[in-house]
Amino acid sequence: MTRTAFITGATAGFGRAAARRFIDAGWQVIATGRRADRLDALKAELGDGVHTACFDIRDEAAMRAALDALPERFRGIDLLVNNAGLAQGTKPAQDALLSDWKTMIDTNVTALVTLTHALLPTLVARKGAIINISSTAAIYPYTGGNAYGGSKAFVSQFSLGLRADLHGSGVRVTALEPGMAETEFTLVRTHGDQAASDALYGGANPMTAGDIADTIFWVATLPPHLNINRLEIMP
Repeated sequence: MTRTAFITGATAGFGRAAARRFIDAGWQVIATGRRADRLDALKAELGDGVHTACFDIRDEAAMRAALDALPERFRGIDLLVNNAGLAQGTKPAQDALLSDWKTMIDTNVTALVTLTHALLPTLVARKGAIINISSTAAIYPYTGGNAYGGSKAFVSQFSLGLRADLHGSGVRVTALEPGMAETEFTLVRTHGDQAASDALYGGANPMTAGDIADTIFWVATLPPHLNINRLEIMP
């Protein structure tokens, strides 16, 4: 039976690479994101095994409308990959923009728990899995990481709480905590400063989106009696 993965933030980085990885392995993928052109390109590349849904993950009404509109063949969701998330701003807390903090909390925390809550009945019924993309920022603080690190600490702890509650249901829960990976993350964090992004990765050997996609796939396809609670991965 074909399995279905629901992947948020599939228009770039980890999410897009994960969509490719699961399609290559014969899964179906529900790919969500805010950029319709990128979703259309992904659909054109990967074919009918992908169902795209364009909405802002922070918009609960749009999220629920997208779930209600899922075609019948995509309703049996076996895996939720809560990948959509972002960092905004690099300044220390005393100089940070409150709007950046609220955007990170709304995206990384509120939207994640809302979608998870909506899909839990299906995941329990199908003995599925949840992989929440956290970060090493959840564990190791750094200057300017204030609200971002706090939001990712929530993701990691929420994952452990879900794991405890879902024990015995057959649903596995993992918090994946990557370190430096070269994606659009830094461009978003610096509000589009390409020079700052180049400086961060210069001379480094960062992980790639493909590395993280392979890790997501490995966790998702482990035997059902195994659960990876937390996985920290570094370059």
